[in-house]
Amino acid sequence: MSRLKELRKEKGLTQIQMQFLTGIDQSDYSKIESGKRYFTFEQCKRIALALDTSMDYLAELTDEKKPYKRK
Repeated sequence: MSRLKELRKEKGLTQIQMQFLTGIDQSDYSKIESGKRYFTFEQCKRIALALDTSMDYLAELTDEKKPYKRK
């Protein structure tokens, strides 16, 4: 999950701030970021919105950081 950590740091956010933005407990977020735990679909969606990226980028299905056009 190095992409996750990179994006968070690029945005200047801490794991605690991510907790407030996503509703994911900091300890769970830390495990997701370090690869010790996988995120759920809903968690991936919340993280993508908080970091202004796409779920595909977080899942390493694309190298494009920019999010898709949202409705």
